[in-house]
Amino acid sequence: MDLRDQLKNLFPEHEEQDFEMPEEEFKQKEPLVCKFEKKGRNGKPVTIVEGWEGNEEDLKKISKKIKTTLGIGGSEKDGTIIIQGDNRDKIMAILKDMGYKTKRVGG
Repeated sequence: MDLRDQLKNLFPEHEEQDFEMPEEEFKQKEPLVCKFEKKGRNGKPVTIVEGWEGNEEDLKKISKKIKTTLGIGGSEKDGTIIIQGDNRDKIMAILKDMGYKTKRVGG
């Protein structure tokens, strides 16, 4: 006799119901760090957004939103977004509109 049968014997009037756990919405705890870098890229400037704590799918969605809004190239991997050019202010504004806290590093 398993636990479910024992509970039915104790509470015969109780009707079983299916229960689904509600999914928690992801919330970024730390601000995203937005910095400018030229080093190691043959002098070409890039903007790097670091500090992502969520999954890779959401990171790709954010990266795509930034790239299509600004009309520039970039990539995303290992929790960082790399965008071509010095666009820190524009990227920070886009992230703020999406509801993320940002922190500007350097310059």
